[in-house]
Amino acid sequence: MPNYKINRISEVLEEKGIKNNDLIGHLKVKKETVSRWVNNKQQPTLNTLNDIAKFLKVDIRELLHQSEWVKNK
Repeated sequence: MPNYKINRISEVLEEKGIKNNDLIGHLKVKKETVSRWVNNKQQPTLNTLNDIAKFLKVDIRELLHQSEWVKNK
């Protein structure tokens, strides 16, 4: 099975200098939930991705893995 990333949440968090705990506190979710997202074990729902994008002050497309929009940004 290829090591395919389903999102860029961890990369954007790092770029913004924001810790997982900040995201956990903002979304009021379990540590394990955010861990699954940032380790590409699970994709958040579209609504949650939207909330994450708002919190990080990025376009939601920046959270999606290697979209053409991110590559050409």
